[in-house]
Amino acid sequence: MQFSFTLFALFLLGFSSAAETTGEDSDRHTISGHVTDAETGESIIGANIFLADRTGTGTVTNTYGFYSLTLDSGPQELVYSYIGKNSQRVELDLQNDTIINIRLFSGVETAEVVVTAEEGDRNVTRAEMGVIELDMDRISTLPILLGELDVLKTIQLLPGVLSAGEGFSGFHVRGGGADQNLVLLDEATVYNTGHLLGFVSVFNSDAIKNTTLIKGGMPPQYGGRISSVLDIQMKEGNNRQFEAQGGIGLIASRLTLQGPIVEDRASFLISGRRTYLFDLAQPALKGGNFEGTNYFFYDFNVKVNYRISDRDRLYFSSYLGRDVLDFNTRSRDFTLRMPYGNTTATLRWNRTIGSRMFVNTSLIYNDYQFDFRGRQEDFNFRLKSGIRDINLKSDFDFFPSDKHHVKFGFSISDHKLSPNQTSGSSGETVFESPDEPEYAIQGGIYVQDEWKFRDNISLLGGLRYSFFNHRGPYFDEETSEELDRGESTVWYDALEPRLSVNWRLNPESSIKAGFSVNEQFLHLVSNSTSTLPTDIWVPSTRMIPPQLGIQYSLGYFRNFLGNTLETSVEVYYRDLQNQLDYQENYVPSLSGRLENDFAVGKGRAYGAEFFVNKTKGNFTGWIAYTLSFTDRTFDEINNGRSFSAPFDRRHDLSVVGTWDLSDRVDIGATFVFGSGQVFTPIEGMYLIDGFPVEIYGERNSASLPDYHRLDLSVTLRPPPERRDGRFNSYWTFSVYNVYSRKNPLFVYPSFEQAGAEQVNAELVQVSLFPIIPSVTWNFNFK
Repeated sequence: MQFSFTLFALFLLGFSSAAETTGEDSDRHTISGHVTDAETGESIIGANIFLADRTGTGTVTNTYGFYSLTLDSGPQELVYSYIGKNSQRVELDLQNDTIINIRLFSGVETAEVVVTAEEGDRNVTRAEMGVIELDMDRISTLPILLGELDVLKTIQLLPGVLSAGEGFSGFHVRGGGADQNLVLLDEATVYNTGHLLGFVSVFNSDAIKNTTLIKGGMPPQYGGRISSVLDIQMKEGNNRQFEAQGGIGLIASRLTLQGPIVEDRASFLISGRRTYLFDLAQPALKGGNFEGTNYFFYDFNVKVNYRISDRDRLYFSSYLGRDVLDFNTRSRDFTLRMPYGNTTATLRWNRTIGSRMFVNTSLIYNDYQFDFRGRQEDFNFRLKSGIRDINLKSDFDFFPSDKHHVKFGFSISDHKLSPNQTSGSSGETVFESPDEPEYAIQGGIYVQDEWKFRDNISLLGGLRYSFFNHRGPYFDEETSEELDRGESTVWYDALEPRLSVNWRLNPESSIKAGFSVNEQFLHLVSNSTSTLPTDIWVPSTRMIPPQLGIQYSLGYFRNFLGNTLETSVEVYYRDLQNQLDYQENYVPSLSGRLENDFAVGKGRAYGAEFFVNKTKGNFTGWIAYTLSFTDRTFDEINNGRSFSAPFDRRHDLSVVGTWDLSDRVDIGATFVFGSGQVFTPIEGMYLIDGFPVEIYGERNSASLPDYHRLDLSVTLRPPPERRDGRFNSYWTFSVYNVYSRKNPLFVYPSFEQAGAEQVNAELVQVSLFPIIPSVTWNFNFK
């Protein structure tokens, strides 16, 4: 209760300050409105609006394209700009609050636009640290694996982000686990991000509008994770004209339809994708031992939006994705079926209140389910797990003056978790683990103010109050207390302060510092560094405390060549508390009490990130290098000594480039280098009753060989004179792992008996992908 009063006091303080600021000068008025794409009618996120005299006064559009800017009365000249769009200038005599809606057209950036546009300096001016936005058009020409453009694999090429393994879509940010990343699709949490056992992400690139990665201290509107936020927004649908686009790749095909329902008022988007990898392999399997084996995945994205009035708009979006594995072996009479996947649905209502406030209210549903069924002769077994959320939230944007941008809001979620449902039968014998799901309520309220303290100093301060209530049914083994469904078993709450400071040294450079505290109440239980379908989500309970992450960061940011070349150096230190891992020598059981199997410890992560990013011109790309250290300490593991986390990799380098060779040919290249993944070595072996028993060394004290790979791509487009027609298409040819490097995925021991009591062992390296060429045909019809 004390936390609630504290936060309420902060709300009052923020609003009283805002009210005082609003009333400082009655001779000021507000310009507000929306910025949209002239060709599609979609809102533009992050468009820049600033005074043409370049005094530093300006703002950017929010997630829904809304902006608000308070200025002095009298003549004003505004510039509206966005990367890849022609800027617009608006002159007006400001005497009253005014609504100006702007449509930006695509076009080649002229010299005048480059001089006046300030979108490139957000790297220097924004208060937040560690924020990177991905342009889908920019990454569409990069080399791809198996013919599928994958936003998560592109994320892995950024500083501070490590791949979960060769070809996997999972990722780790600044020494954090895969579960410590909050992945959102239109505000809905996506708990498993991988198709094809993690090799292809669940995000269809044709349906994605905008992707933002936040790794330097997330704003307080985000909660529930301690490492990063990956916020992905779906396209809204073209409300000007009907459009169809799609592609045929090496393993999957996709089709997207979008268009107006009511022109300039309502639109729709439908996007689908399905793999046919095993369909093509069926002739080779026919008559063999694996006849009938099949694996396929599919996903659908749907979105509808309707502008009720000039101030109100409704959105509905949904995602459905499934993987299905059917495995058969005739010789052993063994079959298994493994369906798994995500379902999300988001209903949103936007409303503009006056000229200075914007509110979005969302009702969100998301669900992840995994079901593993197998049979061998008369033995049947089944493993199920899942998590379902229902979330209600409201977020307010308030612009009291040109010096303050206040955000506040709340969220509350209902969780239903089924972490460990196991059953089996053999003949008349039936065994079954407890089949009771777990329930929890999670919520939070927050406030944030971005304050332009001086012309060259801005502060971004916020506070989040989070709470988590685990509820029955629950049985406490220590006290023998049994709680029924709905009864509270434990209550956790926390204050999470967030602070960033930007000190602008000159128009081209700045120094930033950040501090953040985050709590995480849901935990992923996994024996892998990637996110696999068999992974299990568990809630915080009496025996499993919430994870705590405290991050300190400092960075220097500098732009060159008229903001076409962005550079940055960031250092960070993270203190991680209440980290989970399986107990040493853990053996799965059917007890149903997973919380008894965990060790609770601590960790730390620190490092430095270097980033050089060329954003404009015929040649664009970036160089990202990360030097990092991360370790974990558990009393019950490794004799209480600290050890490297499974994803501790000292060096990580990515070089990315795209070259517009001509009007028809684009060339893309990526080169990656990383230190080898750590593992626990075998130091010796002895025989017990003729069976070899391994003697393991220190946890994660050895490393695999270094990883490196070169990928190339060529995109061929039609001549410019043929692109104005209703139908256009282009080809992308990619080569993954050009020099066919045998990069290690993992190693395993191979044993050979050399005598009555002697066993020789050697490590055998397993590599996954040699050189893999692929071709993708993409098309667009209007």
